[in-house]
Amino acid sequence: MSDLVILGLLFDGPKHGYQLKREAGFILGRGDMHNNLVYPLLRRFTIEGWVTKKPVPGERGQTRQQYALTAKGRHELLRRLAEYSDEDASSDEAFNTRVGMFELVGPDARAKILGKREDYLNARVERLGTFKTGIDVGTYGAEVIGFLWGQTRSEIAWIKRLRRMDGN
Repeated sequence: MSDLVILGLLFDGPKHGYQLKREAGFILGRGDMHNNLVYPLLRRFTIEGWVTKKPVPGERGQTRQQYALTAKGRHELLRRLAEYSDEDASSDEAFNTRVGMFELVGPDARAKILGKREDYLNARVERLGTFKTGIDVGTYGAEVIGFLWGQTRSEIAWIKRLRRMDGN
């Protein structure tokens, strides 16, 4: 997901590598992303022709690299955002990353993503329900299952709200 986040951050305009590290880390709920993750991705994106890199003067006289999304990069980002597999549907990070960039994809892609995630969540509610009623998992195990069941039901309600925002 780091690659989608980095490309998405460049959608509105060029940024320095350090700014990308900070913003991507914030979005993904971490501290700054590590250099060993961000700069190899930017290097790969440059080789693929998705991103350009140019030196620009820094605030203290140093030279900084500024990265910008190319037309090819925009196309790749939009293509990858619209791709959503069953494996992606089971990943909180894959789902939340795409929802965070829903304004970049069309209504059909949004409906597909929401539908697959909702199917996954409904199946999860069923599995958790069998734990709640059919298996003795102990007091704390039951607490965890109850929490996960409520969290999953809450996300299903959120998906319904997202559908309404989209007019569905």
